[in-house]
Amino acid sequence: MSLAVPFLDLKPAYAASQAGIDAALARVAASGWYLLGQELQAFEAAYADFCGVPHAVGLANGLDALHLGLLALGVGPGDEVIVPSNTYIATWLAVSQCGARPVPVECDPATYNLDPARIEAAITSRTKVLLPVHLYGQPADMDAIQAIAARRGLAVLDDCAQAHAARYKGRPVGSLATVSAWSFYPGKNLGAFGDGGGATTADAGVADRLRVLRNYGSRVKYHNEVKGFNSRLDDIQAAVLLAKLGQLQAATDERRAIAARYLDAFAGLPLVLPAVAPGNEPAWHLFVVRHEARDRLQKALAERGIGTMIHYPVPPHLQPAYAELGLGPGDLPIAEAIHAEVLSLPLWPGMQEAQVDAVIDAVRACA
Repeated sequence: MSLAVPFLDLKPAYAASQAGIDAALARVAASGWYLLGQELQAFEAAYADFCGVPHAVGLANGLDALHLGLLALGVGPGDEVIVPSNTYIATWLAVSQCGARPVPVECDPATYNLDPARIEAAITSRTKVLLPVHLYGQPADMDAIQAIAARRGLAVLDDCAQAHAARYKGRPVGSLATVSAWSFYPGKNLGAFGDGGGATTADAGVADRLRVLRNYGSRVKYHNEVKGFNSRLDDIQAAVLLAKLGQLQAATDERRAIAARYLDAFAGLPLVLPAVAPGNEPAWHLFVVRHEARDRLQKALAERGIGTMIHYPVPPHLQPAYAELGLGPGDLPIAEAIHAEVLSLPLWPGMQEAQVDAVIDAVRACA
């Protein structure tokens, strides 16, 4: 029997930063200050520097980062936001939470990211923001998207939830849009010990609005300027993230090495392998292949002890939550084809060589 390999194991990531994490947890516990404190300020400063921008704002989770980021850009009822047809539903939900309408645009079939060539046809007088996603950790074509935004007078918010440490033409993801939204969910490339999120921006006004929105609409205690929210990255999570941030580049290098092995080993198989656009340095949050008999392949790999996941089985426009858009099967065929065939293979920092070998052997035998 082959070696069993789970889809994801977070224990090696903890082990790599254990001394720093344990010290951080003890430091916060002893401080007596658990919200909007020094740990959060230290992480915000360090993460802003990592992303190459002057401002980072810690928030409660990735969905709040998208939602409050849109609000900080002035999105509200009656507005429209261009979103990818192929993404996790949180990207769309954030638009809906603003009272705005998500307008799906198909993706590039090669990269699975928002296709700039299709954006302008979807823009109307109500369009306020373009919202690309760096899906699976593969950077979207931000120069082309920003050019459209500049030409049409629109803002850009990018969903960076899967793209920690990714780079686009030498520039870090997190510095490519008006505001960038992050998730620090435990399974992300930079993950907390619970929910967490944040935003990075070069715009001081946007950063200020985000800080007010996250804290009940207040910058001075008990004085509320706007109708805000309770969306604060707590100091425990901030301290954990700061302790792990120092290992993020090394962990990303590990992900890239594993991805390179997969790309080499799976060449020539009846799989559609991930495509990397010139100038991109993916974060490899996920290694996603396509297979015309995806469900059969997943079952065969499971029988060999190889864990996999489907990101994502149902595209947002076919979810009951978005029935009001009136979209059905066949309306967004590229997204539907992708969701019917994608399969994510195990890839995480700390994978043993024998585990990578086991995945390779199983895929080559089953694909």
